[in-house]
Amino acid sequence: MNAVNIDDLRKLARRRLPRVVFEFIDGGSQDEVTLRANQSDFSAWRFLPRTLTDIQQRDQSVELFGERYASPLILAPTGLAGIVARKGELQAVRAASRANLPYCLSAMATRSIEEIADAADASNWFQLYVLRDRGLTKAFIERARAANCSALVLTVDTKLQGPRERDIRNGFTVPPRFGFATLADFALHWRWLFDVGLGPKIKFRNFEGTDVNADDAMTITQFIANQWDLSVSWQDVEWFKAAWGGPVLLKGLLNPDDAAKAVDAGVDGVIVSNHGGRQLDGAISAIAALPAVTKAVAGRVPIILDGGVRRGADVIKAIALGATACMIGRPWLYGLAAGGEAGVDRALTILHDEIDVALGLLGCASLASVDRSVLVD
Repeated sequence: MNAVNIDDLRKLARRRLPRVVFEFIDGGSQDEVTLRANQSDFSAWRFLPRTLTDIQQRDQSVELFGERYASPLILAPTGLAGIVARKGELQAVRAASRANLPYCLSAMATRSIEEIADAADASNWFQLYVLRDRGLTKAFIERARAANCSALVLTVDTKLQGPRERDIRNGFTVPPRFGFATLADFALHWRWLFDVGLGPKIKFRNFEGTDVNADDAMTITQFIANQWDLSVSWQDVEWFKAAWGGPVLLKGLLNPDDAAKAVDAGVDGVIVSNHGGRQLDGAISAIAALPAVTKAVAGRVPIILDGGVRRGADVIKAIALGATACMIGRPWLYGLAAGGEAGVDRALTILHDEIDVALGLLGCASLASVDRSVLVD
């Protein structure tokens, strides 16, 4: 595959996907100010390398919750990956397993918890939303535990849906409003059409066996929209901790006061995220929020940065500012769109190799030697 960097994969994805599908994974909310800032704000930090250090052996492995991974990368939970490529989540988790990286399955995936567990050579993480139906939530938790998921990620920044105007213009709504131009675009992208468009019906398979009709994606989408619990509070975190019994991470924190409260409430990890710029437009970027969150957490739990990572150097900057690891969402989706499972492999290899080069050129032999001293602003 002729892709030198993640942006090359994005360009390939744009060519190979119908516009409505590409913009679904690529776009953000409203004017997309936060979406752009997630990437551009990394440039506010510059490296201050050291020379004449021994970098013959470089180690970018990282330990999280008792497991050691090959790189500080986590495949972020993304809903509807199956619309990008057939069985998209299965292709992604196999690539993650080969790379010895954690894969976090979205509750809104098109493959089930059990299918993902069967396809992986290692334990995965599972992501949930705070739903009003605690019986359904508890059932999800029990299934994830039975599938040996090693961490539960609770997304807390989606009480309301951010207005994603690209999707609205493209008719990617509930119900869909596709015009002739969109249908013609589907036909022009014949590889996607035969792989996904004319393939098996896309379902939210985690809802199979529940009272919600898993065969109807629109029914489930409407059901979930009505399930957002607008009254959720810190006491609910205690419920999830007790129900899960293992590491619980909160995803969607930007405010350092919230991060401190999360640790006080007993969470095991904090994920600094603005949902990829898909919720509150104008919110601070993930990398800009990271230093204050790091100070508030004060080393008590791991911090994971989620948002805007496109280069291995971005990952190193996040580590220097206090993160233990970074989640990547769009990079692996671009790879999936560009070349299926091999494309995801390529995305992970690109970032791994860029991290290695950045470490060496910084004069650092390991992630453990990366700290705030390697950056200037």
